Amino acid sequence: MSSSGIESPHPFNHESIASYRQPANDGYLKEKHEEEVLDTFSPPYHYENISINQTHDSTHRQLRPIHIQLIGIGGTIGTALYVQIGHGLINGGPGSLFLAFTIWCTFILAVTNKWLLIYQFHLHSYASLAGYNFFIFEAALVPFEIVACNIIIHYWSDAVPAGGIIAIVIVLYGFINLFAVRWYGESEFYLAMGKVLLIVGLIIFTFITMLGGNPLHDRFGFRFWSNPGAFTELFKTGSLGRFLGFLQCLIQASFTIAGPDYVSMAAGEAQNPRVVMPRAFNGVFYRLTAFFVLGSLAVGILVPYNDQELKDAFTNGLPGAAASLYVVAMNRLQIRILPDIVNAMVLGAAFSAGNSYVYCASRSLFGLALEGKAPKFLTKCTKEGVPIYCVCATLAVALLSFLQVSNNAAVVLQWFVNLVTASQLINFSVMAYTFICWKKACDAQGLDRNTLPHTSFWQPFSAYYALTGCFIMTFVGGYTVFLPGAWDVPTFLFSYAMVGVFPIIFVGWKIVKKTKWLKPHEVILRTQEVEEIEEYTRNYVERPPKTRWHAYVDKIFS
Repeated sequence: MSSSGIESPHPFNHESIASYRQPANDGYLKEKHEEEVLDTFSPPYHYENISINQTHDSTHRQLRPIHIQLIGIGGTIGTALYVQIGHGLINGGPGSLFLAFTIWCTFILAVTNKWLLIYQFHLHSYASLAGYNFFIFEAALVPFEIVACNIIIHYWSDAVPAGGIIAIVIVLYGFINLFAVRWYGESEFYLAMGKVLLIVGLIIFTFITMLGGNPLHDRFGFRFWSNPGAFTELFKTGSLGRFLGFLQCLIQASFTIAGPDYVSMAAGEAQNPRVVMPRAFNGVFYRLTAFFVLGSLAVGILVPYNDQELKDAFTNGLPGAAASLYVVAMNRLQIRILPDIVNAMVLGAAFSAGNSYVYCASRSLFGLALEGKAPKFLTKCTKEGVPIYCVCATLAVALLSFLQVSNNAAVVLQWFVNLVTASQLINFSVMAYTFICWKKACDAQGLDRNTLPHTSFWQPFSAYYALTGCFIMTFVGGYTVFLPGAWDVPTFLFSYAMVGVFPIIFVGWKIVKKTKWLKPHEVILRTQEVEEIEEYTRNYVERPPKTRWHAYVDKIFS
């Protein structure tokens, strides 16, 4: 493990090329106070300059807290919160959905609480399988978002066949990521802000309409929690059926609520990271918790779990049925025009999310190739610095979305949910286990965590809590195939493929590379990178806000 003396900068060195470059003195330093003024509220860094020759070169630390938090929030809020959450409502009811999302947020807090570096600590085979797992996780989200786009579009019309829409979206992703990548950073910054405003607006919409602010003047409040009820039965009757409904909602929550992955990816570009990053992790977690918990509460208030339009979209896959619960609610309340606007915004969020996943997956694979953990030809870049073969490999995974052509869209969507959930939970388990081992190394070498710039709380108990919960949920995710008469080969494969692939990569890499597992006293806890970041921190001077508005925004996001 290459430790920077800080417990929470970055989970896997494969997630971002920028995050493990050497920290440069391009921030606001004493010697540059008079000569360098940056527009701190311009969109984030440009990505087109990433190339193989720059992997370990200097980065420009220009990202302030507002940039980092919007990257983290925007990368996490997506189709799952607007669309796929409806699947959980149908299976468990509003009470189970709200309870499951609230409980799972405690596991995400535990994961966030011990975000750290992993590189030399668990031998290269461990880092390799973590890197490949993250690549598969990001790449599998691309066909998920494409299928979601198709479902959202079918709310208006089914004139264009599913295969046509899928092909169009894949071509657009290819064009953007191969030829128009220079606009990626700018567009994603504003799209992230749009996602935040959309979910905030929908939560406010829920509060207003439940109190009677709707065309029907219906003050419905928590009516649907009583009729048809807060908890529904799934597969079985009675208490067991209600528990299975809750369990399905918990599985849905483990997919929907992601950790601060995208915050960690900005670590290499953050100003004064030892101060900014811990605050960014905490800020993103609490804001995301508010969005996810309130979002799960809002959909249960707006729509009953037995709504026919909702079932038409998720169970029957019928055209004209709204997949977004908020659009369903607006149709129920006879609100005009607004459903089309919200559906269009949700479509934009889905398309944007898929584009982000193409970028992140391709750069993750690029990072693996640079470290010799993937074929060397994947390091080839275009003149603009785009890893062309990595992008093509990611788009090849996107072709799985064509499974929708011969299957129900809702079924295919659930397959990708199962695959992504397993990969995400494995990532979280790896991080929790890594922290536990890192803590043992600190204890073995007499390193007091309280002397570090940042220490996480409730340790090592929160790491064990996160590891236990994520490990169990990894195997629970596809439990439905083991119920009597419910065996389904595709569901089983998508649910447990990563559980089988994970140890194969680990053992295979260990055998081929003959790597060694380091004992706690053998771990190098302080490397050259620590000296570099400490020098940067000593020379860093906070840039004063340019205007009163900038000062106000900085205060909110700091």
